[in-house]
Amino acid sequence: QVQPVESGGGLVQAGGSLRLSCAASGNIFSSSAMGWFRQAPGKQRELVASITRGGTTNYADSVKGRFTISRDNAKNTVYLQMSSLKPEDTAVYYCNMRSMSGDSWGQGTQVTVSS
Repeated sequence: QVQPVESGGGLVQAGGSLRLSCAASGNIFSSSAMGWFRQAPGKQRELVASITRGGTTNYADSVKGRFTISRDNAKNTVYLQMSSLKPEDTAVYYCNMRSMSGDSWGQGTQVTVSS
């Protein structure tokens, strides 16, 4: 099963921006729905944003207007552009790929926002 690989996490000050990338090999990316989830210490994993294979997007209320999810099927990559970051955005961010074969998860990338 294809495992997505995240990159782009790091440490940023509040109000700053980061762009996460998630690459997945194979020929099922374009037919898969993609999502970004996050998990903060002591909290459950939550959906941040998702994008269907047709490009329809969905966002958690907490990130609407600040985060943008997009995909490039030619590069088998999905992005999460994060702006106006807040300390409460600190978490491990996971990429999810949902295909006919089921769900595949990346190993996660740490995002830390300092106040």
